[in-house]
Amino acid sequence: MYYEILDDDKLHEECGVVGLYTSRPDIASQLIYFGLFALQHRGQESAGIAINTGKKIEFHKDMGLVADVLTPEVVDRYKGDIAIGHVRYSTTGESEKQNAQPLVVRYKEGSIGLAHNGNLVNAGSLRNILEDSGVIFQTSTDSEVVANMLARYNKGDIVSSIKNITEIIKGAYAFVFMTEKELIGVRDYFGLRPLCLGKRDDGYLLASESCAISAMGGEFIRDIEPGEIVVINGEGVKSIKSDRYAQKKLCIFEHIYFARPDSNLDGVNVYETRYNSGRILAQEAPVKADLVFSVPDSGTPAAIGYAEELKIPFGLGLIKNRYAKRTFIEPNQVLREQGVKTKLSVLKEIVKDKTVVLIDDSIVRGTTTKQIVSMVKEAGAREVHVRIASPPVTHSCFFGINTPDRNKLIGANKTIEEIKEFINADSIHYLSIEGLVKSTSSDNSYCLACLNGDYPMEVPNKNM
Repeated sequence: MYYEILDDDKLHEECGVVGLYTSRPDIASQLIYFGLFALQHRGQESAGIAINTGKKIEFHKDMGLVADVLTPEVVDRYKGDIAIGHVRYSTTGESEKQNAQPLVVRYKEGSIGLAHNGNLVNAGSLRNILEDSGVIFQTSTDSEVVANMLARYNKGDIVSSIKNITEIIKGAYAFVFMTEKELIGVRDYFGLRPLCLGKRDDGYLLASESCAISAMGGEFIRDIEPGEIVVINGEGVKSIKSDRYAQKKLCIFEHIYFARPDSNLDGVNVYETRYNSGRILAQEAPVKADLVFSVPDSGTPAAIGYAEELKIPFGLGLIKNRYAKRTFIEPNQVLREQGVKTKLSVLKEIVKDKTVVLIDDSIVRGTTTKQIVSMVKEAGAREVHVRIASPPVTHSCFFGINTPDRNKLIGANKTIEEIKEFINADSIHYLSIEGLVKSTSSDNSYCLACLNGDYPMEVPNKNM
């Protein structure tokens, strides 16, 4: 399994998906590559493409980054008018090649390809039902449950089959499906996972984030609505809205950490939200300091907002080595500590003899933060005040976010004072839940379950 040492103390998004319907089959695979490359932050374990070549749906997937899997030889090999792509960080299913996506299943009516971002909370029971009826699974992912249900119960109308399945599955999902004739996008009833629609002169695009639409040379049209099914074919785009009511609950961590700053999610810009969170954090927990800097890169917009609100200079106290490689080795504590030093270095000339404010987007276990504070103090900082641009993570997520058990979440097991002592900071303050929601400057409702335990649906093992 891959490990990114610096990000071992972060929550991880499971996946990113893209889809394309085009009249330019010669450039389809290149566009999928561009879209997945823009979504690489959503999953670094595996990548893949499925494409309608005119004869059948072919696919290529493997472990590794997009550039490692979709090599120029692979991209040049596949041409077609419908294609989907996927990047993965596993939460359900082991980190193995057979669990890479897209999944392609063949049945008597043809072929179905799918790529999934999210997690189904009732996948286990559905899997048991299918296995009892004779279905043999090739992977350990919840996505294959959906693929098998589609292949098994499809009566010739794939859209009706998808609609029926969305009435059965529970959880968070953004799907892109493909057949030999259509590209289909589906978003869960709460809108927990993002999905948006874009357009090119030669066709239409689907993607987890608007930044991928731009990377594929498209124009963002709109977000797919919660519970909506979008069907794209030779006649254009058809929308099938759900008549089932569910309050929108986009995952708030999309804004805190997961999404790229240049993306817009349900009408809200990610960079502006992070900048606003820093400003509000400064109002809630000001510090008299000489310098503000961030843990790069996701903490930077909040640090800029914090510094500007208090009129404290913003600087580059930490320099990130963008070329440090990931490791296959299970990270023990020694490796974690050395890995942080490999990925980050302190600019001693900037922090020496100064009172500094260190801004990060979140803390999960606290181990990395502790190491960074130690490094800054060793570099000569007089005081290190830690400010976190989100509330404490106190509960596990069951909707496609790789969250440690509660007994490993520092926010669930230590008081603020105990966290301050653990990371050896001179002070620490988290953004309030009210301040976080305010930072989005929107009327949207968000899923805050990992912060307050209020899950939008029944989930197993709430105490995890």
